Amino acid sequence: MLTLYGYPKCSRCKNAKKWLEAQGKEVTFVDMIKEVPSKEQLEKWMRESGLSLRQFFNTSGQKYRALGLKDKIDGYTLEEACQVLSTDGMLIKRPILVKDNHFLAIGFNENDYEGVFTLWKSNV
Repeated sequence: MLTLYGYPKCSRCKNAKKWLEAQGKEVTFVDMIKEVPSKEQLEKWMRESGLSLRQFFNTSGQKYRALGLKDKIDGYTLEEACQVLSTDGMLIKRPILVKDNHFLAIGFNENDYEGVFTLWKSNV
């Protein structure tokens, strides 16, 4: 099962959902503003992704700037970053695509998504 965590008003999230559906993928959309991923879930995704902590933060968001996170992130442990992110879905970069609760991608880029599904098919 594919799940797309995003914000309904976000154009990138809408485009990701449209693209997935155009590829014939059945996807469940979760409004991560109303249902903020837990600290544990975020930690799991971050570990699976191999990406930097910063890549999970919505660095262009107003709340990110208001909290002065730009200067704090580099000093965070994984646990601290996940704790901060789990307090407000608007702090999290979106969308996040998962399959069967395993991290696939963050943000939306058609080429990245195509690569994810090509890799996924070769591992099935």
